[in-house]
Amino acid sequence: MVTTVLLSSDALAATRAHAAEAYPLEACGLLLGTDELVEQALRCSNVAADPRTRFEIDPVALIAAHRRARSGGSAVLGCYHSHPSGPAEPSARDAADAAPDGGVWLILAGGRATAWRAVTGGSLHGRFDPLAIACEDGSATAQAAPCPGDANDH
Repeated sequence: MVTTVLLSSDALAATRAHAAEAYPLEACGLLLGTDELVEQALRCSNVAADPRTRFEIDPVALIAAHRRARSGGSAVLGCYHSHPSGPAEPSARDAADAAPDGGVWLILAGGRATAWRAVTGGSLHGRFDPLAIACEDGSATAQAAPCPGDANDH
C-alpha cells in the first residue's frame, strides 16, 4: 500500500483556506484526483448536527462527485476536514465513522495538515495509518505539513 499522498499546492491551499474560513466550525470536503495525486479539494457543506465538534459531508455533494467520476471526471480519493479545537489527527469519533475503504483523510488543525489512510486494523484507533505528504513539485514533507505563515514554514 502507498504510504505517501501527493497533493497539488492548489488543493492543499484550498483546504487550509476553507478551514480558516469555517472556524470555529469544522470545515469538510472531498479530495479529487487520479491514483494518488490529489488535484482538487471540493468544498462541501458540513451537515452534522453539531458542526463545532463533528463533520458530515453533504450526501448530495458526495453522490454528485461519484457520478461525475463514473462519467470520466476526477475520482473521489478521500475527504478532508478540520479540527478547530483538537489535534491534526483522526479522533476516535472519526475512526468510528470511517469506512475502511483505503480512502485518504486529510486533517487540518493547529496550523498543520496531516494525511491518513482509512483501513481495517490501522495503527491509530484500529482504523487509520499515517501517510506522508508530498507536494506535486516533488518536494517531500514530514507527515505533518505546516500551513503557510506558521513559524516553522520557511
